[in-house]
Amino acid sequence: MRTLIKVARRPITGTLAAILLGFIVAAILLGAAGFDPGASFTALFQGILSRPRYISNTIIKASPIILTGVSVAFAFKTGLFNIGAEGQYIAGAVCAVLVGAKLDLPAPIQIPIVVLAGVAGGAIIGAITGELKARFGIHEVITAIMLNWIMLYINNFIVMSDLYHRPNSTGSLAVSPSSFTTILGEWKISRAGQDMLRGMDWLQDFLVRPDVNIMFVAAILVAALAWFMLHRSKFGFALRAVGFNRDAAEFAGISVQRSMLCAMTFAGAISGLAGALVITGMQPHSLATLAAFENNGFNGFSVALIAGSSPLACIPAGLLFGGLIYGGQNMQLAVGAPTEIINIMIGTIVFFVALKHVFSILTSRLERRAEREAHRLGSEDGAAPPPPAERMTEEASAAERESECSRAPGEDRRDARQGGGTDAQ
Repeated sequence: MRTLIKVARRPITGTLAAILLGFIVAAILLGAAGFDPGASFTALFQGILSRPRYISNTIIKASPIILTGVSVAFAFKTGLFNIGAEGQYIAGAVCAVLVGAKLDLPAPIQIPIVVLAGVAGGAIIGAITGELKARFGIHEVITAIMLNWIMLYINNFIVMSDLYHRPNSTGSLAVSPSSFTTILGEWKISRAGQDMLRGMDWLQDFLVRPDVNIMFVAAILVAALAWFMLHRSKFGFALRAVGFNRDAAEFAGISVQRSMLCAMTFAGAISGLAGALVITGMQPHSLATLAAFENNGFNGFSVALIAGSSPLACIPAGLLFGGLIYGGQNMQLAVGAPTEIINIMIGTIVFFVALKHVFSILTSRLERRAEREAHRLGSEDGAAPPPPAERMTEEASAAERESECSRAPGEDRRDARQGGGTDAQ
């Protein structure tokens, strides 16, 4: 029983339980709508894992969500809600196009410049949110929501501007080909590439999509860097101290305002990196007119919740999220089940993850019940030690009696006289 309680106390247990409950709710809804849950889930996982190109598509779909999830998780550690990851993501994409569409340098120079422009764009939006929070106490959620909409309309303004509008379209100019971060982009479709990949069916099918790019590798590296900064550096210790208790951190000499600003700036830079890599790594390598948000930033918020605000855990959480989104399309094609079921499943998972503290409460009650049961069984067998709470009380009473016995005979009278003198004063 105690082993089960220890397992239930682990954070991963609550997350896995939330995922299981999400699938159960989805199965109930599918059955109520007249669809076979087994066939639907089979089609879902076949759409993720049955072919190498499906795995590749899942990774491509998950990569920006992982990055924005790391962005949100990093801000969480400082006690900040980075709901502005969507706006920071758009800022990164916008800045990448502003630079990449007008420059055409050699790729080793062009790619870092374009990507860093996107990182800087996201960092600036994050810094604005952090500065307003740190200096004026304006809640970061309100500021971030406003900045999300501002960036959406800035995106649309640039798309329709004379300098960046692509004629006869609703999109902007594409970044120059030297900005592309695709993997083996032109080589894999060339004759030499086809000859080299012939016989490597798995690899050829995995690389068949032109959008295969370096973003997933970048997401892993950024997640590892964020984890290292938070848990293995003095800077990260200060950020986490501010997240745990701002008053105590300030009393210890940590600059709370500086920590907030740095956390939001770094979080914005990560989201901006996601936007820049989407532009440089995925077709059409340009901005589109947005009637609504693309939700890569908002989905990152859900990923961070599922991951328990752990940057490294954002990697599997993002892959799960991307797999559900991409595999849901195959579920709709195979059995006709609506893709809204996937959205309900994701929402259910996030809902139960947000209630993980309920599992802690339940396990604490189970542990106390197990202790009482063990004490009852021990008392039936013979003399048994009292429950932990009673033992602590008895030990405290014994220590107090021992202290009283060891006190000098005149010490009580001196204490009384001192107390009386103090009262008189």
